[in-house]
Amino acid sequence: MSRKRLGIVLLAAAPLALLVMWIGKYTYWEDVKVPMPPKGEALVNPFYAAQRFTEALGATATWDRILTVPKTDAVMVISNWHWSLSRSRRVALEQWVEAGGRLVVDDQLLDPEDEFEHWSGIVRKYPDAEALKAWKPEEDPTCRGAREETGGQPAGTEGTMELCDLGFTWLEANVPPAWALRDKKGLQAVRVPIGRGSVTVLNASPFRARSLFDGDHARVFVGATGLRRGDEVHFLSEDEYPSLLALTWYYGWPVVALALFFAAILLLRGAVRFGPLAPPASTARRSLADQILGTGRFALRHGSGQALHAASVRALDEAARRRISRYQALSPDERVDALARLTAFNRDSLAAAIHHPGWRTAAELRRTLALLEAARRETLIRQKRLEHGSR
Repeated sequence: MSRKRLGIVLLAAAPLALLVMWIGKYTYWEDVKVPMPPKGEALVNPFYAAQRFTEALGATATWDRILTVPKTDAVMVISNWHWSLSRSRRVALEQWVEAGGRLVVDDQLLDPEDEFEHWSGIVRKYPDAEALKAWKPEEDPTCRGAREETGGQPAGTEGTMELCDLGFTWLEANVPPAWALRDKKGLQAVRVPIGRGSVTVLNASPFRARSLFDGDHARVFVGATGLRRGDEVHFLSEDEYPSLLALTWYYGWPVVALALFFAAILLLRGAVRFGPLAPPASTARRSLADQILGTGRFALRHGSGQALHAASVRALDEAARRRISRYQALSPDERVDALARLTAFNRDSLAAAIHHPGWRTAAELRRTLALLEAARRETLIRQKRLEHGSR
């Protein structure tokens, strides 16, 4: 390699070497723990961390998707729940608190009709328009220290707790609070007695997801719930709505069970059977009467009974030929006259029965066949009498 090319290579490599040296001097490698995304129950349960924390303190915790009124000495933590959606469940919750329950709600409680504020006496206050215009979120610290108060008296320096994600609002109570957290803006958490129980309102959402690990939210949880070992804590939210079928079964299972029972009965009653309820009795042979009855029903079903009528007329003619001389040579009207004289039957009835084989109802056909058969038998009876008389 010539000197000229070597110089060019050195001039190009020098800046690269200086860059590598600078990176090596001013950078370093360090392991940083990155929280993994939630999975399993933690993915759908917003109170998963609070539940595990409650259990670690010796209490029992459950996440309820449907309001189930617990024991009167239990604790219920509510978030993202519509207070005015159903009057029945709202009244049930109010009566539970007045009987001794401890209710804790955060700032995600939905109360468009202000029914919760009227009942609890705890109101959220907002600054006036001028103060709201002057408020700058970037100048407001994310977490602020709040002094704990018990019975209206400060709890001392050790009673200061750090609350995060606070806004520009604060709380006020119509009665002296039994427990509270107060910062420079006002009350950020307050508990008031109602009946034999109590209601605690938080001006933040410190117990959802990973928020429990921010600031002193774990201490706030213990103070807001008044948690004691052995307590029963119920977390309630409407983040996950139960299905319509689950709600129908939960609130109306007696009606659903009764409807299913009647539906099963109707289906069983109208279902097509694979066979008769009992096997038919086997017969070695069919009687002559059954054979005649079956043949007649078949002829009546196929052909509107015309074949039965024609057969009855032929049988009457055969009987009349034996009794009435030159019967074949007579005209139809003369034949009817001769049969009427012989049998003493009504001539018009016989004529209608013999010469009108058209369509008849089942009842009319039965009467016509009965009349023809009676005339045939009467003819045979007269013939037998005549034979016995000649002997």
